[in-house]
Amino acid sequence: MAGACGCGLVLSLWSLLCLLALATNEEDNKNFEDIRCKCICPPYKDNAGHIYNKNVSQKDCDCLHVVDPMPVAGQDVEAYCLRCECKYEERSTATIKVTIIIYLSILGLLLVYMIYLTLVEPLLKKHLLRSRLLQNEDEFGDTQPFANAHEVLSRSRSRTNVLNKVEYAQQRWKRQVQEQRKSVFDRHVVLS
Repeated sequence: MAGACGCGLVLSLWSLLCLLALATNEEDNKNFEDIRCKCICPPYKDNAGHIYNKNVSQKDCDCLHVVDPMPVAGQDVEAYCLRCECKYEERSTATIKVTIIIYLSILGLLLVYMIYLTLVEPLLKKHLLRSRLLQNEDEFGDTQPFANAHEVLSRSRSRTNVLNKVEYAQQRWKRQVQEQRKSVFDRHVVLS
């Protein structure tokens, strides 16, 4: 349990440090890749359609400033540019990075918890059961080494912890879902 909490704490601290580093980096300078003008130009005469991207200000977001090199010359430039659709796009890479870091941190915590549930927790249960059996053996002597194993198991099961309650609720939910599926697909009856 301490290992899982330690890993979760390390992941939380790491994500917090990354967020602080991103915040200070983004405050110092505005990332120029956060703004762009995107012009979509359809086919015109002998020229195939093309998409042009350029980092320009919003007032310069037009065909004349973005399309480089101009595929047509002379009088066709105006006709070509009228067909192009230019859009100014702005995004926040800091927000995207923070979202990804939070997402990866949550995934990391869930992974650590899954490892704990699959590897560590069963070993702890076995160790706890073994220590209780040994404790009972010491109490009742060596004449009945495993006579009270059922009693020890029933006492350990009677002390349900949160995980056992969750497992029980999950099994009950699975049974309800199976019953609903059977009702809907086999009997064609919708449960309320």
